Amino acid sequence: MGVAEASVWTERMVSALGNGVTAGKWSRLIDKVVRPTTLAAAWRKVARNHGAAGVDGQSIERFAAQAARYLQELQHSLKEGSYRPHPVKRVEILTGDGRTRPLGIPTVKSLPQAKAGDRIVQTALKMVVEPIPRVRPLAGPRTCFETQFRPGSYGFRPGRSCKAALREVDRLLKAGYSFVVDADLKSYSTRSRTTG
Repeated sequence: MGVAEASVWTERMVSALGNGVTAGKWSRLIDKVVRPTTLAAAWRKVARNHGAAGVDGQSIERFAAQAARYLQELQHSLKEGSYRPHPVKRVEILTGDGRTRPLGIPTVKSLPQAKAGDRIVQTALKMVVEPIPRVRPLAGPRTCFETQFRPGSYGFRPGRSCKAALREVDRLLKAGYSFVVDADLKSYSTRSRTTG
């Protein structure tokens, strides 16, 4: 099924993704996001990641203890339109060269009055949207968002990893390539404003 999550997309739906839809318009995607099976699959992905608690202090372990109840509350808030994402906890993490960079940590289960799980909602949305074809009326066939990335792109992509990127670098070095370009556009533009 490729990038299409089986708990979200049926074979018939995947076929429709490949064939396109009338006028290139997808509607009613929220119904796929709020399905209990989608939220449960998103929760499993979040739990497997073992991430840190967000601003609400809710750990993966604490959420797991009442996951069924919290997922039901989350589904209810999404369906009734009361879901609101919460601030992201910002921490600084070390980079390979000893500097730091900001990292945002969304909540697992947001503050009590919201009864929401930002990481779970983000994951569910990604599972629903990622396989949808991007319509390019003048530039060729319909392809999903995921396939729009260059083959050499490894960041934040399904089935890709840092280790896979390193294996590709090793392969290219063995094939005779000798230059590596590492560009951080954010840092570049900051530096060029202050030095130029």
